[in-house]
Amino acid sequence: MPKNPNQKLKILYLMKILLENTDEQHSMSLSEITEKLASFGIKAERKSLYDDFEALRVYGIDIVAKRNPITKYYVSGRDFELAELKLLVDAVQSSKFITPKKSEELIRKIESLVSLYDAQKLQRQVFVSGRIKTMNESVYYAIDAIHEAISADSKVRFKYFDWNEKKQKIVRHNGADYNVSPWALTWDNENYYLIAFDDMAGIIKHYRVDKMIYISVLDEKRGGREAFESFDTAAYMRKMFGMYGGDDEIVTLRCRNKMAGIMIDRFGSDAAFREDDPEHFMLTVKIAMSDHFVTWLMNFGHDVKIISPKSAIDRLISVANTALEVNQNCY
Repeated sequence: MPKNPNQKLKILYLMKILLENTDEQHSMSLSEITEKLASFGIKAERKSLYDDFEALRVYGIDIVAKRNPITKYYVSGRDFELAELKLLVDAVQSSKFITPKKSEELIRKIESLVSLYDAQKLQRQVFVSGRIKTMNESVYYAIDAIHEAISADSKVRFKYFDWNEKKQKIVRHNGADYNVSPWALTWDNENYYLIAFDDMAGIIKHYRVDKMIYISVLDEKRGGREAFESFDTAAYMRKMFGMYGGDDEIVTLRCRNKMAGIMIDRFGSDAAFREDDPEHFMLTVKIAMSDHFVTWLMNFGHDVKIISPKSAIDRLISVANTALEVNQNCY
């Protein structure tokens, strides 16, 4: 009688069975393991299983035997703890740049790192469908291409688009390619950004990765090395303030003491604070002045006040008056 071709794969199927069906709360007896192997068309004798367990231990699989009252086996000490995988699942499902489809795929792969029982615990955390997600499926691969280009010291080519009111992609610059030298990927306000050197303009620029399409790695060396020798990515992000560009200005704010945490979160622990009175402190920061910045300040009402420069005060008043006018005209 011919042997089942799966018989040669017995130890691999044994490892699969133990990894998928056991953990510290769930174990299997030899008879249960033998029955499971039989479902794959594999015969196993008790002595051969003992030898296989030892071989898997030598390989690095932490197989534990416990007797209560019969001896059962389970896998302990996996590469990831369940709490760590929960963090990964949370990161995937809360990331705007990962589409719902890709989120589901990644979470299924994360679940494969634990037993079927622990995978159910991860599954109960999955609420991807209701999250705000990107509509650009290619962002996942764009990030990979950018990392490849940075590693290879190469330029990248892509097209850059905006969404119109019909949810259609409208490419910028009449569809012309962007050829830039990538130097860093950064995360801000739930979006990935590429920080790159524009060789033609001779300046550092940034691009939303989820708005980049048709990206490819070029067989051309990066430029801008001198510009990035002393480049501080964190400082650049704080200055650009949510990636809305504007002219650099030194701004002084008067804040209630309860705003200290918010200001440190936004500008960093090295931001210049000084006491103004027992209830207020003064903060001086260099930012890229924009409507986005003054709108952010308006959220805090009486708790934050612009002291200088006058141009920043005027801009806040202008933005506030425009918003008031637009909304008054709704009635």
